[in-house]
Amino acid sequence: MNKSSFEQNGGSYRMVSDYKIPNITLPVEAIKPLGVWGLKRKDYLMKHKRVQFNIMLMNGTLWNHLAEVDEQALDMFSRLIEQMKVNEGVTEQLKEENQMEWVARMNNIEARAREAVNHELIYC
Repeated sequence: MNKSSFEQNGGSYRMVSDYKIPNITLPVEAIKPLGVWGLKRKDYLMKHKRVQFNIMLMNGTLWNHLAEVDEQALDMFSRLIEQMKVNEGVTEQLKEENQMEWVARMNNIEARAREAVNHELIYC
């Protein structure tokens, strides 16, 4: 009996009833819990870059990529917020004197930082 290309490349089958089911396993990856940025990147890849998502999934590099993007995005987000606070004079003194102004300015800073991270790391 001729071997299939799957068997020629080292694959094997198991019998379930009358069917041959391929023994396929993905490589074991260090599964790290993903944060919001990693989950956003995963969602983007699944919806808009399906081929890239599937290749990374089959190669076993997807979860490491998502964890790396999550870490980079979190670092970038924190750094941007701190830089913008300094540049725009949002201080603890402002927080004590005028809480509503401080909240409004911080919300604006966080929204702009979130947009920058999305543009640079998540949706590229």
